[in-house]
Amino acid sequence: MSRLTRTASALAVAAAVVAAPVVGATGAWAAEAPAAQTQAAQAQVAQGAVAVAPGNKVTHLAATQDNLDGWIREALAVMAKHDIPGTYEGIHRNVMRESSGNPLAINDWDINAINGIPSKGLLQVIDPTFDAYHVEGTEPSPFDPVANIVAACNYAADRYGSIDNVNGPY
Repeated sequence: MSRLTRTASALAVAAAVVAAPVVGATGAWAAEAPAAQTQAAQAQVAQGAVAVAPGNKVTHLAATQDNLDGWIREALAVMAKHDIPGTYEGIHRNVMRESSGNPLAINDWDINAINGIPSKGLLQVIDPTFDAYHVEGTEPSPFDPVANIVAACNYAADRYGSIDNVNGPY
């Protein structure tokens, strides 16, 4: 699935995410931009354009079953090329627990957030972990769904053997 296809599929449900932030099972809230950016992003979404989160290149706003499926399958293809273990079921289970499938989810309440490095994206990765486990060839943003999944799975493989072995916050 191309970046353009991922972006287009996200636009169909983008307005709902901007209008009503989604809370994941871990308490992660949708990322919020400063007021001026939020107003501009809401106007862009209303016009069918893409919203951008501050400090990060974001082209994906919400997950439907179809585009979440595509992101996971694209991540699995990248993971296969880099010998990163994990299954669709293991990724999907952890995505739903961590962010409810919202690629803009950001945790603003746990110890990482208190320390200034909130968890972000589908699998709630902090920036230092994302940077350390980012896989070449994926976008350099923890808000990019495929990059987030691949980096988180790379981390989980290093720490737990596979994302499939993660059954709670990690």
